[in-house]
Amino acid sequence: MRSRRNGRRKIRSIRIEIPKSVKTMLKVVSIFMVLLCFSTIFALITSVSEKILARVHLNGVDLSNLTIDEGYQKLNETLTNNKKKNIVLAYEEYETTLSLEQLEVTYKTDEAINKAYRLGRNRNILISNFQIISNLLFGNQIEQTIEINEEELEKAISDIEVKLPNAQVDSSFYIEEDQLIITSGKTGAILQKEQLKDTLIHEIKNQIMGKEVGTITLPVEIKAPDTIDIESIYEEIHTKPQDAHYDETNKKLYKEENGMEFAISLEEAKNLLAEEKEEYTIPLNIIKPTTTIKDLANTDFFPNLLAKFTTRYDETAENRATNIRLSSEKINGTILMPDEIFSYNKVVGERTIKAGYKEAGVYMGGKVVNGIGGGICQVSTTLYNAVLLANLDITSRRNHYFITSYVSPSRDATVSYGSIDFQFKNTRNYPVKIECISKNGTCQVFIYGMKEETEYEVEIQDKVTEIIPYTTKTVSTNQLPKGESQVIQTGVHGYKSEAYRILKLNGKVISKTLLSKDSYNPLQEVIEVGTK
Repeated sequence: MRSRRNGRRKIRSIRIEIPKSVKTMLKVVSIFMVLLCFSTIFALITSVSEKILARVHLNGVDLSNLTIDEGYQKLNETLTNNKKKNIVLAYEEYETTLSLEQLEVTYKTDEAINKAYRLGRNRNILISNFQIISNLLFGNQIEQTIEINEEELEKAISDIEVKLPNAQVDSSFYIEEDQLIITSGKTGAILQKEQLKDTLIHEIKNQIMGKEVGTITLPVEIKAPDTIDIESIYEEIHTKPQDAHYDETNKKLYKEENGMEFAISLEEAKNLLAEEKEEYTIPLNIIKPTTTIKDLANTDFFPNLLAKFTTRYDETAENRATNIRLSSEKINGTILMPDEIFSYNKVVGERTIKAGYKEAGVYMGGKVVNGIGGGICQVSTTLYNAVLLANLDITSRRNHYFITSYVSPSRDATVSYGSIDFQFKNTRNYPVKIECISKNGTCQVFIYGMKEETEYEVEIQDKVTEIIPYTTKTVSTNQLPKGESQVIQTGVHGYKSEAYRILKLNGKVISKTLLSKDSYNPLQEVIEVGTK
């Protein structure tokens, strides 16, 4: 008989240990399932909700739990406020500002708000779940599409380039009667326009998002001018005279061309340039043609007054009046052939003391200062308006930095020798003759020619689209008693404006063409306050 002891069975317990990695994975799966469960529920709730998900930002603006209308309103308010801020640009003593309004920055708000609202509302529940989970864990920053008027941006950068202090100047030459005047260039700053453009676009995006934008230092490269190439100038100068003539077959009038050559040898000219000077003078032999256009161009070629325009100036401001008269005399009698381009700077030439020009008020660096040739822009402006009325094509024109007193906004044309030119093309079938007369405080431009088979009535329409108020700056001075003050620079509002050319035939409008959209900066008022 077996004992009980021998009959007992031994039982061993085996404990199964689950690896830590598996436990972690199970926890993650559990959490994910819980999140999936909640996000599915939340996705269903979101699908019937009218509000944007939490933790959604658009260009830095928090749109959490807002309806589309509420988000749109909040976003637009923020963007409008950010848009009014100026971007400051500086280089040495020069400083200027650009506004987002000036650059016509726009944004696709509807598209961005709808994108924010669509988060978590995808037709595919899995995608919606993923968006909701991602949004809860990390939030969502949506960037709004921003559009900048490239033309206005290029114009602003070009304006800065013109006004850049200590800018590099290339060597140049012009002809004054029987002399070739060559001016030396100078080492200076060249604006890196593409780099500035990229920087501005970056800072505009930051400003839209409400980020603080500091002063931008204008990117420049210091560069020496090219060496004067006297041999190239020599080749360009040496020409044979061409007589004016009328082609009976084509019924075309051809203008004369002066012949020209150095009055000294090329070697002598090279020896002159060996000296370091700011300006070199080389004598020329001008070879006149036998027949000029004035010999042929009698009243039969210019029987009709096509257009005229008048501006007025203060005759008692003697220096300015002298400059206006001199530039008018240069233009007076100019004959422009069909398809020929008129260049104001080429016809008038460089404005120098030697040429008789005086110092008068000009705009420079955001201020009114004295400069050689001040006032000649009134002549270019008067000519510009006459050219518009004669229905000729403008090929190059720029408005002033500040508003002018002698014409309406968008009716002016500024010039600066070597940088800003006013140019137009004779697009008529016949030559035109320009008469420019300035005396007794009146600058007048008359354009004569032959009327076309179809001659339009021309009307120029201008309008101000926005007024930019000027700011006031006070400066302390010990030249005035304490408590007294005086205005040393009167403030002038800035403007945004447009101009159109309207063509009519028998009183009926045929076309209305935009000529330009212009921006004029406000001129800051400066008041001195006494401290004595």
